[in-house]
Amino acid sequence: MAVSALALLTLTACGTESGSGSGSGDGSGTVRTDLALSGVHWSVSSLTVDGKKTAAPAGAHVEIDAEGGASGNLGCNRFTADARVEGEKVTVGPDTTTDMACEEDVQRFEEAMGRTFSGELVAAVAGKGDHRTLTLTTAGGDTIALASQPPAPLTGTTWKVTGLVSGGTASSLPPGAEDRAHLTLGEDGSVEGSLGCNSFHGEATVSGSTITFGPLASTRKMCPGPEMDLERAVLAVLRGRTTYGIQHRTLSLTAADGKGLGASAPAAGK
Repeated sequence: MAVSALALLTLTACGTESGSGSGSGDGSGTVRTDLALSGVHWSVSSLTVDGKKTAAPAGAHVEIDAEGGASGNLGCNRFTADARVEGEKVTVGPDTTTDMACEEDVQRFEEAMGRTFSGELVAAVAGKGDHRTLTLTTAGGDTIALASQPPAPLTGTTWKVTGLVSGGTASSLPPGAEDRAHLTLGEDGSVEGSLGCNSFHGEATVSGSTITFGPLASTRKMCPGPEMDLERAVLAVLRGRTTYGIQHRTLSLTAADGKGLGASAPAAGK
């Protein structure tokens, strides 16, 4: 299984100049200048293989540290790999991934991403600040498109539910119920949102790595089957004490019985 996304690196661009410019030279008049990309979280936007463009799963991203280690998430499984940056070239070594069961479409994306995000790639960066984009291109012309994203805070963010977890198995939302459930935690200890069918509100106390949900009040509409299935699954997680984790713009909530959900924040500026 493979992974998806690239991020955080210090890319090096090459240029020539006369005189005594700053930077490290190689004795041939070539001066290397670092592009400050360290600390950037790159969200994977899409993958294009053999001319076919595929959107990345929610939460897919890559980060590369200054020591040459890449890590990330393709929307289901996490990965680590070696990544050496030399000028505009990024060389990615074999990866190691977690082994959660994934939906077939995510599985296919991970496999394609693993084949593409490996070996020698050419990197191109455009834009400035939080509006940068990164394109990685293989020798055969396949590409990975990524965009820089600032982190999302726990409170005040509308977290859209993107997947469900039961034990070690992750699954997508019931067909027909996508983009239905979301929640927002307030700094005053409140929580509100949609369960997939009915809207709700209640109390949520954050302490350390846990969120304790009080009884939730909700509307009582009857909705189509998939939406009600999603509502029951979300309610099973938002009950009592849960453990939470944030990976940049991805939130995970896990109840004591192992049931959980994954949610993502909208792209910055949207």
